[in-house]
Amino acid sequence: MSDSQPPARQPRLQVGSRGRTVTPVASSNAEAEDMPEFETFDGAMTPRGFGPNLAEFLDIWALDLLKGVRDINKQQHHTAVYANDNLIVRRAQEFQVKITFNRAYRPDEDRFAIEFVIGSSPQFSKGTYIPVFPNDEKNTLWKGRVIDTSDNVLTMGITPMPESIVGKYRLYVAVQTPFGIRRTRRDPSLDTYVLFNPWAKEDTVFLEDEAEREECVMNDVGIIYHGAYDDISERNWSFGQFEFGILDACLFIMDKGALPITNRGDPIKIARKASAMLNCRDDDGVLVGNWSGDYMYGVAPTSWTGSVDILLNYSNGGVPVCYAQCWVYAAVFNTFLRCLGMPARVVTNYFSAHDNDGNLKMDIILDENGKVDRVHTKDSIWNYHCWNECFMTRPDLPDGFGGWQVVDATPQETSDGMYRCGPASVHAIKHGMICYPFDSPFVFAEVNSDVVFYQRNRDGSLIPVRKNTQHVGRLVLTKAIGTDERREITEAYKFPEGSVEERTVLEKAELYGCQRQREDPPPADVELILPALEVQVGDDFELTVELKNHSGQHRTLDLYVSGSVVFYTGVPSTEVIFKRPILSVGPKSVSREVVAVSAKEYMTRLVEQANLHFIVTGKVRETGQIATAMLTVAMRKPKLTVKVSGSPRVREEMFVTVEFTNNFKFDLKDVDVRVEGPGVMTPHRKVHGLIAPGTTMSWTQSFSPWRAGPSKLVASLDCAALRQVSGEAGVTIQS
Repeated sequence: MSDSQPPARQPRLQVGSRGRTVTPVASSNAEAEDMPEFETFDGAMTPRGFGPNLAEFLDIWALDLLKGVRDINKQQHHTAVYANDNLIVRRAQEFQVKITFNRAYRPDEDRFAIEFVIGSSPQFSKGTYIPVFPNDEKNTLWKGRVIDTSDNVLTMGITPMPESIVGKYRLYVAVQTPFGIRRTRRDPSLDTYVLFNPWAKEDTVFLEDEAEREECVMNDVGIIYHGAYDDISERNWSFGQFEFGILDACLFIMDKGALPITNRGDPIKIARKASAMLNCRDDDGVLVGNWSGDYMYGVAPTSWTGSVDILLNYSNGGVPVCYAQCWVYAAVFNTFLRCLGMPARVVTNYFSAHDNDGNLKMDIILDENGKVDRVHTKDSIWNYHCWNECFMTRPDLPDGFGGWQVVDATPQETSDGMYRCGPASVHAIKHGMICYPFDSPFVFAEVNSDVVFYQRNRDGSLIPVRKNTQHVGRLVLTKAIGTDERREITEAYKFPEGSVEERTVLEKAELYGCQRQREDPPPADVELILPALEVQVGDDFELTVELKNHSGQHRTLDLYVSGSVVFYTGVPSTEVIFKRPILSVGPKSVSREVVAVSAKEYMTRLVEQANLHFIVTGKVRETGQIATAMLTVAMRKPKLTVKVSGSPRVREEMFVTVEFTNNFKFDLKDVDVRVEGPGVMTPHRKVHGLIAPGTTMSWTQSFSPWRAGPSKLVASLDCAALRQVSGEAGVTIQS
């Protein structure tokens, strides 16, 4: 799970295409072959120069792509927010180009085309060389039409086909003469980006709801949910998909992954390739995963405030960026998808199963006395896990399985030999159709696994003693549309627990290879309950163990109360509490045992996000039955105070102040503070060597917003002793 050291960069074996293909497969948007300025016809008599022989023919004086932020193209294509001076349009939607000729255009005599070229070795048959003519008679890929002519200025409308390759095209204007084709010179300022179009019904990523499009494509600030199921925490994240350099960085990721240019019109192939490329496990991808707690060689995952720094650093040389955990992978992946025009959102699954032995159930092993056997317990249940959903049709699946698809860049298990996951249809997961690609069984297990407690006998045999079918996939959340509220989408992944539909789904999943515990252990007539707790880091607290007796007889339990510091992945670090109380309860009654937990027992041993996991197991003396209960305590962190001052206008100086008071009894050393805001403030960072107990850190930074409209400033504070501290402030900038 951890790549805590920067990855060793091993040279890859390069094998040429000679003998297999005439030309190498084009897999880089950056590689370009300039089209010749003059291309002669075979057998044509060519003049010695561009003298009077060509002067009588049509010539190009100027080309206006109407690419300003207030011009028609960027306004109608929803691309005015990109910090990019080039033309950015979306496929399946017309954009306009103005051409100034040396004379009036004569449609009966003049022959010209606007050529769009992408990648190396462009070919018409592969959709990488696209000539667009001013009428539909010759157009077979993209449509072209004359909108208006005035003197020697012609306005032409161009409509990329819905299946167009997504990327950056080189643009030329070619004029046909009797001697050959004369072209405009290569001009990088004419390069045109073509993106997915969720506003166009013909596009495979079309999303009908306008409010949902605004949230899942245009919103460049989001909320990541973490913490525990019964004590949810959240932090804001700057996706920054419209910031300077991010669009080119996303294209660079596809180039680095050698995704063939011809595959870049298919959202399925792009999402699957990006799922692999966002982690570095097997392809020198964007992010290095690290769950160890040691971040000496990079940035702690909890320190990042947005995707911009990560993507810009990676695109400047292709060296993987250190470090990430699941929410960082999901947030950066979200930036990638939204930047290219694919509707996407970050999803958090609470109590997410990470199955290590392939049986789609989580096994917890107990010894003969009912105590957890940590040596033989291999499966882990993450307190939460973040992944992405992206919206697309699935022509490779039967009707009804398009829509939201799970994609996950966190390296957990391999898929077709690489660390990636998805796209997997959410509808297929809900209905148990885990036979459909891609990686549906893995995602199904993450939300549907049973937690099975086994008693391990001395001879090594395992006997199931308890089964919990409701623990895993307890809650699935994403950000609500248009607000900062939470939106529960658990029902999109699974039917209600215990319903007829749920049983049908599990039976169907078994037909496709899902292995689960078929036999239900005999029910115990006693029940252990651990009420939820809200605990601040550094507080003493009490854990209450409730024993409910459903029988009509007296019961006595020998309890094992184990409390461990755990990573948010459910992997235990250190056991800090272990007690063996004996609890008796009368018929049809409830008994309680209170376990005191002091801060000194856990504070020096906390890791990462300050999680404690309690497992209470007990064996009934009278019947030998086993009772179990589990509770995760995600300790609450203090918040950063973020204040904004100054005139909220474009290009006016403003100030942001980040404040934090250390109310703990220990020093905070080497404190990394970061702040950024899409459209208003580039990422800034400051390191404070020491924040002593009882003192306040205050940092004021100036900035000048460059984009009008609402945004947020997102800040974080991070050090070895205190992780996952964040804050934010909303701001609306006037033009």
